[in-house]
Amino acid sequence: MATSQRDVRNRISAVKNIQKITRAMEMVAAARLRRAEQRIEALRPYADAIRRMTRQAAEAAGDIPRLPILVEHENVNTVALLVVAGDRGLAGAFNSNAVRAGVAAGREHSAQGRSVRYYASGRRPASSLTFRGLEVAESFTGYTDRPAYADARRIAERAMAAYVDGEVDQVEIFYNGYVSPLTQVIRRETLLPLQRATVLDEDSGAESEDRDRGEGPRALVEYEPDPEEILERLVPDYVEISIYRALLESTASEHGARMTAMRNASENASTLIDDLTLQMNRARQAEITQEIMEVVAGAEGLG
Repeated sequence: MATSQRDVRNRISAVKNIQKITRAMEMVAAARLRRAEQRIEALRPYADAIRRMTRQAAEAAGDIPRLPILVEHENVNTVALLVVAGDRGLAGAFNSNAVRAGVAAGREHSAQGRSVRYYASGRRPASSLTFRGLEVAESFTGYTDRPAYADARRIAERAMAAYVDGEVDQVEIFYNGYVSPLTQVIRRETLLPLQRATVLDEDSGAESEDRDRGEGPRALVEYEPDPEEILERLVPDYVEISIYRALLESTASEHGARMTAMRNASENASTLIDDLTLQMNRARQAEITQEIMEVVAGAEGLG
């Protein structure tokens, strides 16, 4: 019985040590989450302006100029799917949700007779896709805790090069969109070609709100140089800023998911400690009762 109590006491000690770790990780994730939220807030005006300028320049140019990055391929035979997640785990379903969304989209394209090329941002999606038997054309790792614009540019350059060289006919991105520390929503967006891009549609709501507030139509814009040349400069920036925004939102989502997961782990550890303490107390009571019975039996035998 004493050995049993010692085992339970050791388990309680181990669970308490784990609880200290999960609480520390929760606090670290909370601090990093706040910084990630600030970076998203700082980026949003610039990202909105780039997308709005790109759309307005495309409308002013009329027919999309015959520039390699702007040419829509006649047939969509190969699709590039960029799955954005994290380098580390212990974040609940954060990584697996993005991977599942990318794999499901790959099945949809395959069912339509298209070939799929996977790109991964983060060690977890890269390893998960490989584990599922899916070939990863290229992976980008080592920055998911704090992505820089240079990381987004590196991914964007690879995606645009694949599109211009004809390796792929469409580029889609999957990531966890940040809503709150408790809520992350999987987002699927088309980056290229520009004619199919879904990110450019997000500003229409803001413009309609401006009109509703009585701001009226925007002033006529005269472009210098031509809209075609401006669009040639804006499209790469649009792709880069769209990927950068996805990286930032994914980072914030990861910290929020990890904070929530560690909080739940700490609460579960408290429940387990209570159960183990109750088990140890019962074992101690049983041992005391057994000793009393032995004493009483010995006294009766002497009498």
